[in-house]
Amino acid sequence: MDKILTNSIQSVSKHLLQGNITTREVLNSSLERIEKTKNLNAFITVTKQTAVESSQNSDVRYKMKKPKSVLDGIPIAVKDNFCTKYIRTTCGSKMLQNFVPPYNATVCQRLLDAGATLVGKTNLDEFAMGSGTVDSLFGATKNVWNLENDSNDFHISGGSSGGAAVAVATGSCFGAFGSDTGGSTRNPAAYCGLVGLKPTYGLISRFGLIPLVNSLDVPGILTRTVDDCVSLLNVTAGPDCNDSTCISKPYRSIRIPPAAQLSVKNLKIGIPREYACENLEDEVLQTWNEVASLLEESGATLKEVSMPHTELSIVCYSILNQCEVASNMARYDGIQYGYRADENSSTEQLYAKTRSRGFNSVVKHRILTGNYFLLTRNYEKYFEKALKVRRLIANDFDNVFEEVQMLLTPTTLTCAPLHSKFIQKSNSEQCSQQDFCTQPANMAGIPAISIPIKLSKNGLPLSLQLMGRNLSEPTLLALAKFIEDKVKFPHIVEKL
Repeated sequence: MDKILTNSIQSVSKHLLQGNITTREVLNSSLERIEKTKNLNAFITVTKQTAVESSQNSDVRYKMKKPKSVLDGIPIAVKDNFCTKYIRTTCGSKMLQNFVPPYNATVCQRLLDAGATLVGKTNLDEFAMGSGTVDSLFGATKNVWNLENDSNDFHISGGSSGGAAVAVATGSCFGAFGSDTGGSTRNPAAYCGLVGLKPTYGLISRFGLIPLVNSLDVPGILTRTVDDCVSLLNVTAGPDCNDSTCISKPYRSIRIPPAAQLSVKNLKIGIPREYACENLEDEVLQTWNEVASLLEESGATLKEVSMPHTELSIVCYSILNQCEVASNMARYDGIQYGYRADENSSTEQLYAKTRSRGFNSVVKHRILTGNYFLLTRNYEKYFEKALKVRRLIANDFDNVFEEVQMLLTPTTLTCAPLHSKFIQKSNSEQCSQQDFCTQPANMAGIPAISIPIKLSKNGLPLSLQLMGRNLSEPTLLALAKFIEDKVKFPHIVEKL
């Protein structure tokens, strides 16, 4: 039954409808794979009981030939910062270690309404603050690639949605939702050899996604194929009265033609020179050049473009991120929910002790720094200036998209680093390097997707990123599928 796990969502759904397999068989394969790969630490909570009940209901619908959607009976996972009704939601933190929400995030509710089977909540850096999934209360998540070559060490899975990425890469589920604030879906997608979509800001509701940076956060999608990504997007995108930042315009389902019918002729693709930065590894640069040549040979027009404020994006992001973190973390005071220091003390002492013990050092550092930036004497000097720079970064994209329709860049500067080397630098230093290529898209609110291209000499995935103007997902996904068909990346799930 392990062969089931190598199939696409569409293929499994077709087999279910034809009666070739049952949803319980699909679920059993998923749960067995979760158990088999538990040493990778992808999951914080496995929801076996509710998954079995959901699967049974899906089976009834398939027998009646009335599935709710292509996702009916399909095992899906969500990052553990999406609220799930009556299922604990920890954010990888002691602060919320035992928090059980009374409602579902909109993303989760729409998945359930479509018949999807939730198999678990995946690991992440505490409160999604990181780019490695190494700063979780529940331990680091290991990348599934190249494990056998370093028995005493492992490659990181990327972050902060590393658990979701490893769950999909191993076949423990067919797709997963992460969150993307500065690249937290695309980064682990690149390191784990997956498709990782950051949609246009507001296209998918943030309601029930525990916030990190409200003005940048978006739910992100992780799958093995572009078609699977489209299936998850179509089910979850669209207006939501619970989220004032959600786009109110009705969502039109995306339909991507078969790969044989796709063409890139007359498509103008930009190559931003600023992304060929100092720390870009030779293998990543070579991969970038190869795909650019492939597209040009296939009829696309490639043009070198300039985005002069790119190098300021990380600095700007660091300020805005920490200011919004300081604001968002203020709700964790030990009074209404979450961890609470149990000593009898004054209200002020209760707040201090709760936060001191409930947060890890990374979260506390960002809170303190954010509060410093927001001091009256510093507000104009840091926060207001960062907002102005953010506008300039967005203007760079607006100007470039007058010349080209899509941008092709690396997703990350390197393939997945070894854990031992990754932790030699601080969390903020790693984020500055790992998010260099992904973060600008969040500043501008535009859609971006990471696509796996090939394996490095060390057997690790090498990936590239596409970016387009707001709400250009149909073109973005079609181009991603065209590249996917040409490169035929060897997914590791087929070898497990």
